[in-house]
Amino acid sequence: MPINVLLAEDHQIVRQGLKALLEREGFKVVGEAANGQEALQLAETLHPEVAVLDLAMPLLGGIDAAREIQRVSPKTKTILLTMHTDERYILEGLRAGAKGYVMKTHAADDLVRAIREAARGGTYLGPEISEAVVQAYRNKTEIPVDPLSARERQVLQLIAEGNTTKEVATKLDISVKTAETYRGRIMEKLDLHMTAGLVHYAIRRGLVQP
Repeated sequence: MPINVLLAEDHQIVRQGLKALLEREGFKVVGEAANGQEALQLAETLHPEVAVLDLAMPLLGGIDAAREIQRVSPKTKTILLTMHTDERYILEGLRAGAKGYVMKTHAADDLVRAIREAARGGTYLGPEISEAVVQAYRNKTEIPVDPLSARERQVLQLIAEGNTTKEVATKLDISVKTAETYRGRIMEKLDLHMTAGLVHYAIRRGLVQP
């Protein structure tokens, strides 16, 4: 039986290329998502064996999507695709339950191995990622505690992507007042008072691309 895979990547051309690669290798792509929120909804409906998630996606980043997918579909193994070898992203992704971490530059070679390993219950890290993890261990790198909740990070990401408070409310299906409350709480927790500061923080956390 082929391994069922959910593919989440916001760039359509990249997603189509990855889908063609996976199908050529005998996997069954049961769902495609252009953002983290879609990936979460599809995972809850389809319960794929493996979900391949781009680290930087609109609406909900790959790390938070991986964390939420573990909640709604516990048997789904998640793999993160990224351009980053930053220790913080890798450690945070592993802490979120990801079973694979693959560089986009080596996706054709590593992704197939990562999916098969994750489906077996193992963990796969690409060569650069393994080196970064070893380095993090040697440096005793610790992930700073994130003061924001998952929902607050989602609101922050939407703000950093340029959405107004009204647009944030619409996309999250909450009231404008609730969205304003989240925004105020985020600013208070981070001790930031301007939108530019929120954007810089979101970039540092890997929630959006610079």
